[in-house]
Amino acid sequence: MKDATYWVKLLKEKQISHQELIAQWMKRIEQHPELNAFVSLDPEKTLEQIKQKKDWLDTPYAGLPIPLKVLGHTKKGWPNTAASRLLLNNQAQSTSAFVDRLEKIGFVPFGQTNAPEFGFKNVTDSTVYGDAKNPLNLAYSPGGSSGGAAAAVAGNLVPIASASDGGGSIRIPASFTGLIGLKPTRGTMPMGPNELRGWQGASIGFAMTRSMRDTKTLFYLLRDPNQPSPYQAPTVEWTHQGPSAKRAMSVAVCIDSPLGHPVSEEAKIAVKKTVAQLEALGHHVTEISYPIDGLQLIQAYYRMNGADTAAMFHAMEKQVGRSFTLEDMELMTWWMYQSGKKMPAAEYVLSLEVWDQAFLEMEKLFTQYDLFLSPSATTTAPRLDQDLQSDIIRTQLKNIETVSFAESETIIFDMFAKSLAITPYTQLANLTGQPAISLPVHLTANGLPIGVQFMASRGREDQLFQISDELEETGIFNTYK
Repeated sequence: MKDATYWVKLLKEKQISHQELIAQWMKRIEQHPELNAFVSLDPEKTLEQIKQKKDWLDTPYAGLPIPLKVLGHTKKGWPNTAASRLLLNNQAQSTSAFVDRLEKIGFVPFGQTNAPEFGFKNVTDSTVYGDAKNPLNLAYSPGGSSGGAAAAVAGNLVPIASASDGGGSIRIPASFTGLIGLKPTRGTMPMGPNELRGWQGASIGFAMTRSMRDTKTLFYLLRDPNQPSPYQAPTVEWTHQGPSAKRAMSVAVCIDSPLGHPVSEEAKIAVKKTVAQLEALGHHVTEISYPIDGLQLIQAYYRMNGADTAAMFHAMEKQVGRSFTLEDMELMTWWMYQSGKKMPAAEYVLSLEVWDQAFLEMEKLFTQYDLFLSPSATTTAPRLDQDLQSDIIRTQLKNIETVSFAESETIIFDMFAKSLAITPYTQLANLTGQPAISLPVHLTANGLPIGVQFMASRGREDQLFQISDELEETGIFNTYK
């Protein structure tokens, strides 16, 4: 499957019609049901929307269909389930600002992709929709929470898919499936109209992409300095519409996990290969210790998850007129809800101050270095049959209503311990609001990809793009040539 830019060119030059293109893609999708990438599809409605507007070819994306993540990227009248059985019959009452912007730049929504319930996991194992599978090896997960989007793009079903990232949900699937995964600077992407904070600014929309030209074009067309948002990105680089003149950059690198987890040899190889290429390109690389207290950071992240989940269900209970029970949701979601209800307000406020301190420490780092390089994950994708919890943890979670807030915090660390050991690097950029990108630089002997992550100062996607362009040109992106 060629990238989105390729298909847009065919449409604009009238080498293919929208109907022919959708027929091709539907054939691919129908041939690969085992990926379980899509949870809804209505090609007839997509074609109907295309026919209703005559000037698609005058827009940047020329009416190119794009699947929407089933979580958060809402289209009025479409299912709005958040992959939850509580919301299985729910329909979106409005189109999200992000999807509205996609349509304005010429995309046409085309089905919905799989995700875990409310996006809490780094794998896509929805009890409602089933497991999404990794196209490179069906025994493995494509990651989460944008796992369906990653499976669709990496599986050559579509060239691009909407995605979102609240703790690594774009970059983790990108690393696991050999794609490019950008998490933009907080405040750059359209938000609302109903929710302007998105996990207190940690969550942001973008897409799963397979080329840097797609990544850059989409970023520059989506970002908006005038959006109504409590978070505003720095505008130092916003008038720029392409890569800066190439220059030698200083790169800090740390392979060690911020929480002391073992790092696989494959992840180390991915970083070392990248460092060798950077130095050959004339960039300056310095090894440093991990710059942030990883334990304090992840605790602050989990507290936000709990508090925001409690607030979400509080509002939903008022709307439906009843209290929810464990039978209404998955066990992990139930924990988030109950833990959030127990959290003292002071602890929540203090956790957000940890975010701010991490931001200041990273911005200080970026006065010394242009970029910060680490693995995207400690290892390749987990197997679908890999139990990321345990029966003991599941029993504790069922009884969480009876424990104290302090005890519930211990349980959450236990609950996420196995999954966090695989993906401890990505949450930092969500909490600081800085941009980060996962690049597909390494393919293991057993055919599974693993990526590296670059972070930059807020608003400096241009620096991420320069380094990514240069690495792409070397041919190091060896998953999809």
